[in-house]
Amino acid sequence: MAFHYSRRKLKVREEEESGELNIVPYLDILMNLIIFMLLSITGLATFGILNVNAPAYGAPSAGMTQEGADEPKLTLSVLISKKGHFVSSENTVLTQEGGAADAPTIPVLADGAYDFKALNAKMVEIKAAFPKETKVIVGADSDIPYEALTLTLDAIRETQGPQRRILFPDVTLGAI
Repeated sequence: MAFHYSRRKLKVREEEESGELNIVPYLDILMNLIIFMLLSITGLATFGILNVNAPAYGAPSAGMTQEGADEPKLTLSVLISKKGHFVSSENTVLTQEGGAADAPTIPVLADGAYDFKALNAKMVEIKAAFPKETKVIVGADSDIPYEALTLTLDAIRETQGPQRRILFPDVTLGAI
């Protein structure tokens, strides 16, 4: 009897593919996208920056001098509610002429929109009385739209129209 090798055993077996994925091209594309997004975000973020300060807590340090202590002090606050804008000073709330004490300084218009032109006119009037003052505290109810807050900040910070003039650029956001 002759001895035969099986054809299966004589064939050299090729290594079976293990099924590993080559993810190097995918990672290259991903890294390029990440770098592109980081560079574009940092470039675009400078357009949306608004100078807003956090409230300071505690008394001023002893080393600070009191400059202009004889000048009248204005701690201007603008509060936004559903009724309108409440403009107040350190000890007084500025009310609308002939209005009640709990009425807003600048009430909403008949259609429910805020009157930013009247607010800007009020800020110009206050700036004329206190030309060196630059600080204002802005607060808003939690249900006020973000657009109303930004338009309020625009009305407080500078005059509207072609001849723009800085009014109160140092804004501090506060909570009601």
